[in-house]
Amino acid sequence: MLRRYAILEAPKRLRSGGASPSAGPRTDGASIRIYEADLSKKNVSDIENDPNVEDCGLIMPTALISPIEKRQLSVNDVLPTAWGISAVRADRSKLDGAGVTVAILDTGIDRNHPSFFGVDIEEEDFGGSGNGDDDGHGTHCAGTIFGKDSGGTRIGIARNISKAFIAKVFKNDGSGDSLSIFRALNWAADKGVNIVSMSLGFDFPGMVDRLEQQGYPKELAVSIGLEHFKDNLRMFDSMMGMIDAGKSFGRGPMVIAAAGNESQRQKDPRFRISASLPSAASRVISVAAVRDAGGKFEIADFSNGRAKICAPGQDVLSAGKKNGFAVMSGTSMACPHVAGLAALWWQKIALSKVRPNAESVGEKLLTSADPTSVADFDPDDSERGFALAPE
Repeated sequence: MLRRYAILEAPKRLRSGGASPSAGPRTDGASIRIYEADLSKKNVSDIENDPNVEDCGLIMPTALISPIEKRQLSVNDVLPTAWGISAVRADRSKLDGAGVTVAILDTGIDRNHPSFFGVDIEEEDFGGSGNGDDDGHGTHCAGTIFGKDSGGTRIGIARNISKAFIAKVFKNDGSGDSLSIFRALNWAADKGVNIVSMSLGFDFPGMVDRLEQQGYPKELAVSIGLEHFKDNLRMFDSMMGMIDAGKSFGRGPMVIAAAGNESQRQKDPRFRISASLPSAASRVISVAAVRDAGGKFEIADFSNGRAKICAPGQDVLSAGKKNGFAVMSGTSMACPHVAGLAALWWQKIALSKVRPNAESVGEKLLTSADPTSVADFDPDDSERGFALAPE
């Protein structure tokens, strides 16, 4: 039986970081090849013995980490405050993200939204429906990271980011797969971005449901889903290892991902799901969501646990469709808060005349987090606590 696989291929010299760092940063993404093939078990065994193949794994469906709430505001609505800006103390920081480049892997972007005026935006479609953003999810996330003030309202954390790379990894109908994510992540690393933001997940529950609908017994559907999940966890770890090894080639973004919205704590405090892929992969900073509880912050009922850090994710105001605004709730909204803060930390380290990298920025971001800001803080929800901007 043939099944659809993603294959990650790269020469040993790149996987080992074999180039001399003294040669200066350069991009060697052309040496990395990510492709798909229909393979039998024997084919897989043969490919895994190829010295240039780092890994291969079954391609898995992916899904947006869909907002729990999604409300488009009309032109006549009074805009609420983007409370996350002050909550993470971005309004107190003198930093603005200047000189930092970001990539967003999402539903695309409405590049003509006034919140993105003056930003050099480079788009690439990996989903197959063309550039742009029919959904509005990617536009909302971009607004939180680098949106300019619009109509007297501040929505963005790093408002002076001037270059952004937008990878559309879903079709307009919302479908996608892990191959698109791997290719988009490699594209972003190849572009030399500093920070990658991903508010998306690998759709294990959806895959199991679809298999059951196709007539597979439940136990078999779960087994097949787990096989795909394990393959993709390993593949994502391999991708992150490739990014880490490629730092001597100038390929070393910090990767941030939403933890997921599958928890239902409002039904039962024990109903806390662990962070999903890709946020659970190694070297990825996973983000949980909090709500404003009047003076302190509480982990949102929907937020998955075992995240590294938490940030505002409920009732978040940002850029919306048709040049407007939208309020959304989800760990999808918390993730871009942390990506925006990472841009501020990246800029702060660069201004100290030290060359920033994913490790140094990640360490500053995580060690500056404040657990005391979270009511009934539990490190199983977010290990380091609430994300904060540098002064």
